Amino acid sequence: MTVGALHKPIELLQGSQTVAAYGKRISFAYLGPVEWDNMGDLKYGLWVHLAPGNDWQFDDIRAQGAVTLTLDDGATVLTVIDPPKLSHAPYQPAASWGQTAYFELNVPLLKRMASSQRSELDFRAGGGMTVSFTASPAARETLISYLHARGY
Repeated sequence: MTVGALHKPIELLQGSQTVAAYGKRISFAYLGPVEWDNMGDLKYGLWVHLAPGNDWQFDDIRAQGAVTLTLDDGATVLTVIDPPKLSHAPYQPAASWGQTAYFELNVPLLKRMASSQRSELDFRAGGGMTVSFTASPAARETLISYLHARGY
């Protein structure tokens, strides 16, 4: 099996409204598309890593409805998948105490991500809050290059 991934995952920054409201509890999120090619049988996944700041309590990101991807054309609740068993993961977590999961991804959603001006991951946190993380505009170019390298 061959694996297609970015050189490094895309870093998303915690939304300024959350930082302003809750102070120094800054957290980071990361995402990266993965293509698994098993002799021409292509499958895709979205690797997500959440690295919470001090005292930040997030729900389990593997729980149903815990992570939402918001693009220009609306929000998509992400669904957890089990990735193929490999000798090493395509991306390394940024924080040993963070949470990592893989979510369903297909080419149409990946194309939507690459064409969207807005790319945001929303995570459920303690107390019913939602914490948003936003990708920089450079993330679009990274995803476009990834798609081109895959022949799309």
